[in-house]
Amino acid sequence: MEKALGSGNCYDRLIELVKILRSDRGCPWDQKQTPESIKLYLLEEVYELLHAVELGAPGKICEELGDVLFHIVFLARIFEESNAFNIEGVIEGITEKMVRRHPHVFGQVNDVSTVDDVKSQWHEIKTEEAKRNSVNADSSFLDSVPKKLPALMRAYRLGERASKFGFDWPDTEGVLKKVEEEFCELKDVLDKGGQDRLAEEFGDLLFSIVNLSRFIKVHPETALSKAISKFITRFKFVEKTLSKQGRSLESASLEEMDKLWEECKKMEVEKSE
Repeated sequence: MEKALGSGNCYDRLIELVKILRSDRGCPWDQKQTPESIKLYLLEEVYELLHAVELGAPGKICEELGDVLFHIVFLARIFEESNAFNIEGVIEGITEKMVRRHPHVFGQVNDVSTVDDVKSQWHEIKTEEAKRNSVNADSSFLDSVPKKLPALMRAYRLGERASKFGFDWPDTEGVLKKVEEEFCELKDVLDKGGQDRLAEEFGDLLFSIVNLSRFIKVHPETALSKAISKFITRFKFVEKTLSKQGRSLESASLEEMDKLWEECKKMEVEKSE
């Protein structure tokens, strides 16, 4: 039997759509979804959105934002069915939180004028919220950093959070020395062997580099993503150039591929000038 959506505004139509999909007269696949299953699809959609943002394609960004929004509404509907909360509660909650965290806009705070002032105030408010919401005697201010974050982003946030309490290097020179120290320790373990120690020291080096990124104001996820894109571009250049010559990657020597790689780098420099 065909189901028709109402003629209300776009928000109401989306809410109604999700309700129908989850209802007894809806879609068998949608009916079976759980928070555990939906979180995987939501994560995938978020990554697709981030890719669209990197491409700078407004039409694609709009589409991917819609996909993310759909999964948020869908997940909220699942919890509404168990009387936990609904999408209206989600919207009201985030609105109240943003008002609370912007007292310089919606309150009586007048001594916040710079971005650094805003960040400091935001941290203070989050810290107070964490204190009020803490129910575990063993809880830490670091607990608010999600464990499911990608490792680079989690390391960045943990260092950032600890820094707010003064647990940090005094300057860039200090963290640079730490990077050098961890690199030397890794080299020492390389000479001695031992996979477990190698993994430990390599992790320490990565963590120190992430901390360096905070000091030089370069987000590690963004920097690494750009480096990956650059690698892909150059490798594809090598691949396509060889293909035009009727050759494959397997048939080329390392020296030949290196030469093409450097040729691509030179073209990038000339293009940027």
